[in-house]
Amino acid sequence: MATANSSNILSSTFYLTGIPGYEEFHHWISIPFCLLYLVGIMGNCTILHIVRTDPRLHEPMYYFLAMLSLTDMGMSLPTMTSLFRVLWSISREIQFNTCVVQMFFIHTFSFTESSVLLAMALDRYVAICHPLRYATILTPTLITKIGIAALLRSALPVIPLLAQLAFFPFCHSHILSHSYCLHQDMIRLACADTKFNVIYGLVLITLLWGMDSLGIFVSYVFILHSVLKISSQEGRFKALNTCASHICAVLILYVPMIGLSVVHRFAKHSSPLIHIFMAHIYLLVPPVLNPIIYSVKTKQIRQGILHLLFPLRISSSVM
Repeated sequence: MATANSSNILSSTFYLTGIPGYEEFHHWISIPFCLLYLVGIMGNCTILHIVRTDPRLHEPMYYFLAMLSLTDMGMSLPTMTSLFRVLWSISREIQFNTCVVQMFFIHTFSFTESSVLLAMALDRYVAICHPLRYATILTPTLITKIGIAALLRSALPVIPLLAQLAFFPFCHSHILSHSYCLHQDMIRLACADTKFNVIYGLVLITLLWGMDSLGIFVSYVFILHSVLKISSQEGRFKALNTCASHICAVLILYVPMIGLSVVHRFAKHSSPLIHIFMAHIYLLVPPVLNPIIYSVKTKQIRQGILHLLFPLRISSSVM
């Protein structure tokens, strides 16, 4: 009976990995991670606060930017607790159920962020190609529906993928490659036929990321076609400049995302440091850089931050 119980406990317990070969430096390595999480949380919370409190930013473009900040935090925050538990030598253990919940949030918000970027591309398309109908097309009601649809579209397809994990026996190593749980890392440890999860996962990525990236590409084809019709060079530059932040956000999400998928599927026997490096870039770079990019490139957001930091000075200069 005791053996059976210990076997059950073992089967539901997994072990996270920090930075292999640098365990004695984990406490020092945690410092830059702390700074990155702090910058990401403060930056995205600042964006959300400014959009909520400044009536001038109650426009579709900034509502979508607020959605992007929410998805950035939703994708990165679930990993924070397990990462620091490993780096601070508190515990490497994580229970199967906790791991599945963490995977659900990571993958759901990853897909949601892609959907939000598609919505932002459509926003730029309407703003540039149909400026007179901008406010009547992108109403608050439609924006709310887009946000809910993006979340449901991302969450519901993930459930069958993760539910299937409950039926897999994990009779070999229970050591995960990262300091948090990823589906592609978990199925590697299953001693069962994982063909459904592999094929379903590839189809899901192809459909969701593929459709989103295609939609973004088509939107920019129409945007470029419309911009080229503008007679003045200054007008063309101004129109394209409004898209610069969004293009950066797209690259920041898709490049690490594709890189991580390629590494997990086609470079399984490469150095563990490559897997860990790509995974951390994938989860930490978008939440950190997106607020910085939009703060630098968007005048209204920049003014909102300055007003938040120096309210009296900004008010007196406006007067």
